[in-house]
Order: sequence, then structure tokens, then C-alpha cells
Amino acid sequence: MAIIKKKIHPKYFDLVAKGRKKFEFRIADFDVKEGDMLVLEEWDPEARAHTGRSLIKKVGYIKKFTIADLQQEFGLTEKLLEQHGFYIIQLD
Repeated sequence: MAIIKKKIHPKYFDLVAKGRKKFEFRIADFDVKEGDMLVLEEWDPEARAHTGRSLIKKVGYIKKFTIADLQQEFGLTEKLLEQHGFYIIQLD
């Protein structure tokens, strides 16, 4: 079991903390598997700093894939999508 630390913006941090958001959409530039622990560290993009709040969630189902039409909706570059794909991670 690995422990993986990732930044998360405040609006998404709050949704995860309240149990309303149980997945993570991530560029697949890191290794992750079911059973790993994901440490979500709240990151303030305006201050460009961690807020000090964090959550620990166990990784459940993972599906890695590449879809070109997500470029416009999420602002992902074709290069990043083709190079890494992305994850949708269900958090248990």
C-alpha cells in the first residue's frame, strides 16, 4: 500500500470532506492502485500555498484512459492527455 500526496483546490476539498465528491480526476503521471492511501492536501491557488487542511482517503476503483474531447471541457492539453492519460479515482 502506497501513500500518495496530492494538492486539491478548496471547493473540491470541501466536497470531498462532506462526502459529496467521492472521486478524483487526475493526470495519470503517478502510480496508483486499489488500496493505496490518497492524502488530499488543500491548496489555495491564489496564495500558491497549502492551507494546512488535509484528508486521507483509501483508493477504490481506478480506470485509466485517454479521451481527446476532454481538452476543451477541462483545459487539458493534447500532449498531457496523450502522454499520461488520466485517472478517475473513487474514494472509499
